[in-house]
Amino acid sequence: MRSPRVSNHSDLVSEFILLGFPCTWEIQILLFSLFSVIYVLTLTGNLCIICAVWWDHHLHTPMYILLANFSFLEIWYVTSTVPNMLASFLSETRTVSFSGCFLQFYFFFSMGTTETFLLSAMAFDRYLAICRPLHYPTIMTVQRCIRMGAGCWVCGFSSFLLPVYLISQLPFCGPNTIDHFLCDPGPLMKLSCAPAPATEIICAIFNSVLIFSTFLFITSSYTLVIRAVLRVPSAEGRRKAFSTCGSHLAVVSLFFGSIMVMYVSPTTGNPTGVQKIVTLFYSVMTPLFNPLIYSLRNKEMKEALRKLFRIVRFGQRQPLKN
Repeated sequence: MRSPRVSNHSDLVSEFILLGFPCTWEIQILLFSLFSVIYVLTLTGNLCIICAVWWDHHLHTPMYILLANFSFLEIWYVTSTVPNMLASFLSETRTVSFSGCFLQFYFFFSMGTTETFLLSAMAFDRYLAICRPLHYPTIMTVQRCIRMGAGCWVCGFSSFLLPVYLISQLPFCGPNTIDHFLCDPGPLMKLSCAPAPATEIICAIFNSVLIFSTFLFITSSYTLVIRAVLRVPSAEGRRKAFSTCGSHLAVVSLFFGSIMVMYVSPTTGNPTGVQKIVTLFYSVMTPLFNPLIYSLRNKEMKEALRKLFRIVRFGQRQPLKN
C-alpha cells in the first residue's frame, strides 16, 4: 500500500540529485581528468580487440567471437555510467529525471547481467575445447556461438525487468538526493517514503540466485577444465591450456568478487562509501582491465593486435591473413 503522505500525485519526486563525489572544485577537475583518460583507454582497448578479431581470419573462432562480443558489451557497459559521471563533475545541479534515472538503472544492470551470462558462455566454450576436443568442432560452430551470444543479450536485458519495475513502483516523495554517482537500487530504495522490505528481499534473492548460479556454473566448468589439464602428459600442453584459461579466470575473479560484495547481501548492509568504491571498481575499472588481461596473456591476440597496428600505421586495407 502507498503511504498516505503520497496520496497527492503532485508530492511525488520528478527528479533525483546524484551527489557523486562531493569534494572541492580542484579535486573535481582532477577526477574529471582521471576518469576521462580511463574512459578513452577503455574504449580504445576494447575497440582494438573487436577490430583484431574482425580483421584476423585466424581469430574467427568461437572463443574470439565471444571475446569480441564481450568487448562490445564492455564499451556500452562503461558508457552507461561514465559520461554522466563526467558531466556531473562539471555541473552544479547534478540532477537526473525520474525516467532518466530508471533508464540508467535498467541499462546498467541489464548489461551487468548480460556480462555474467557471457562469462558463463565463455567458460562453457573453454570446457568443450579442453574436455571434449573431438566433439568441439561439431558442438561449438560459429553459427551456434553467435546464437549463444545473442541469447546472452536477450536473457540479460529481460532478466532485470522485474527488479526495475518493483523499485519504480515505490513512492518517492522526498528527499530526492542519491548519495551515489549512478542510480543504484540500494540508495534508491532508501529514498522511498514507504517501507519496502518485500521489494528489498526480492531484489536480494534475485541478485543472489543470478550471481551464484552463474558463478557456480563457471567454477564447475573450470574445475573440470583443470582436472583435464592436469591429465595432459606434456608440460607444454598444460602450460598452453592454463594460459588460454588464465585470462578468463582473472576477469571472472575481478568481476564476480566485486559484485558479490555489493549485491549478494541486503542493500542496507553496505555503507555509502563502500558502495561507491566497489561500484566504481566493477563498473569502470574492470572494463579497463579486461582488454589488458586478454591482450597481455594471449599470444594470438598480441600477434593480431600487432598486425592491426601495422595496418593502421601504414594505411593497409587488406584483411589480416597471415
